[in-house]
Amino acid sequence: MSLNHAQAEAVAYDRGPCMVLAGPGSGKTLTIARRIEYLIQKYKVRPEEILVITFTKYAACEMRDRFRKIAGAKGNGVTFGTFHGIYYGILKWAYGSRDFQLLKDVEKLELIRQAMQEIGWEESREAEEEKDRLKELAIEIGNVKNRGMNIEDYHPAHIPAERFASLYREYEGQKWKCGRIDFEDMLLLCRELFQKRSDLLKVWQEKFRYILVDEFQDINQVQYDVIRMLAAPENNLFVVGDDDQSIYGFRGARPGIMQKFCADYPQAKRILLDRNYRSTGNIVRSSLRVIENNQERYKKNLRADAGAGETVHVQEVKDPQEESRYVAEEIGKRLEEKVKYSEIAVLYRTSLDARTLSETLSEYQIPFVMKEQIQNIYDHFIGMDLISYFQLALGNRERKHFLQVANRPKRYIGREAMTGNTISYETIRNFYCDKEWMMDRIDQWEWDMKMLKNKSPFAAIQYIRKSIGYDEFLKEYAAYRGIGADELFSVLEEIQQSAREYPTMEAWLAHIDEYGKALKEQKRPDLTQDRVKLMTMHGAKGLEFDTVFVIHGNEGCIPYKKAKLETEIEEERRLFYVAMTRAKNKLVISYVKEKNGKDADPSRFVEELFLV
Repeated sequence: MSLNHAQAEAVAYDRGPCMVLAGPGSGKTLTIARRIEYLIQKYKVRPEEILVITFTKYAACEMRDRFRKIAGAKGNGVTFGTFHGIYYGILKWAYGSRDFQLLKDVEKLELIRQAMQEIGWEESREAEEEKDRLKELAIEIGNVKNRGMNIEDYHPAHIPAERFASLYREYEGQKWKCGRIDFEDMLLLCRELFQKRSDLLKVWQEKFRYILVDEFQDINQVQYDVIRMLAAPENNLFVVGDDDQSIYGFRGARPGIMQKFCADYPQAKRILLDRNYRSTGNIVRSSLRVIENNQERYKKNLRADAGAGETVHVQEVKDPQEESRYVAEEIGKRLEEKVKYSEIAVLYRTSLDARTLSETLSEYQIPFVMKEQIQNIYDHFIGMDLISYFQLALGNRERKHFLQVANRPKRYIGREAMTGNTISYETIRNFYCDKEWMMDRIDQWEWDMKMLKNKSPFAAIQYIRKSIGYDEFLKEYAAYRGIGADELFSVLEEIQQSAREYPTMEAWLAHIDEYGKALKEQKRPDLTQDRVKLMTMHGAKGLEFDTVFVIHGNEGCIPYKKAKLETEIEEERRLFYVAMTRAKNKLVISYVKEKNGKDADPSRFVEELFLV
């Protein structure tokens, strides 16, 4: 494949620092691979002196394979790796027999939980909510290290600073006590090694005289510090990235580091790869119209190599149910136009946004695969409660269903009143035969189940909520557990809205069973199969598809409801830009007018598409 002018200029760059701004679909992988070949053949650099770093093992292997197809055996000896892999290798080389035992993610979360208990930071939460909280704290701990900051100077986004500092110190103490390190420690230990041992640093500087960094926009401060030390004194540092695609702030990545590169290296060459070989002109222009609203970025004039193509379509729909049906029907139309399932992707901000869509695709028998797992909403205790009520209404007498809802709402019925594999209301009455006041409660429960029997699922849930008193139970449950009632009602509303599609309880329960089976098939996703790809915007980074649907283009979804600061909003806009630029030929963005019975507004990013 021939190179365009900008690519050829980057490939042939000789010595010293160089920053290549590579827009979406601009052929950066080819450029890096050809650059390595040029160094070896034209400038006679020994392959062993070249280090190529990227952020994932997959990307490193892909880059290595792409290069070997070009250079063949001549390229043997070039080192390809991730930041963590390279730095870990340096530490093992320097410390020899010292055993660096890495904490697994689950072990790290457990240490954080223990640290919370030690400092008296107790929170009464549901299991899923506690897990999310622990992950949030793990991100904050990682941020302190990735930015190379002292804990005293760090200000967490959503946690009181003093409280977080206490947790951080306790976590660090417990971690070192058990002789373990986390991923961020590897970076800090490598930086510390080079700062203290200039003789060891010199060994590695002489080994890797030419350093190439892919996806440079994803670099954090400590990684950058170590790379700068490694590249000195020759500073043959060739970095490729796009500040508009910097979307990993939770890992310490900041687009400001790319801008700082030119300040740190005033003599650095700057090259813009401005031709997009992936997307049509309308997709390129529309995505630029959004990202140009960010202030912290390099200005870029990008152009599409292809023609104008279809205009970007923005679709307003009533609610998530209508949105999912719209997407399913549009997928059907693309199939008629000979687009394969595997060339279609549906992107969303968080995996929770995919729940309704995944149900609808199952119903339409459209094969799909999910890159990230989502929790089956019917496995939530609210879903299990409703299923048990429906089973009882249909005459199922299994003990588990009685136990599930006997006291939701409170009826003061004990487990000892429900023994054996099958239960009847009469056996419960017999148990409480000496308590006249309990008879009325049991009679009412049985009467309510008879009232439910012939209702539609939607109407039955409404009866459970208002007549049986389930809404009041949820409010009391939330208050007792110290959790947000709004989150519980959001789950309940979502289930009720999805039930509207089914005429009978039997049909709804059959759907739940089929949906559960479909989700189980996603446990080990095979992204090579001919299936529609469902993934978060983060998960779509680096991928491309003929057709892309971006769903839930609403305020509170994208930008995410927790994004408040301007820097956070700008990162959310970059994330939306990444989602848009995954599309080659067709891009559809949809937003809902209401969600869970509440009005919803289109995202500010969607509105920016219409600004001239």
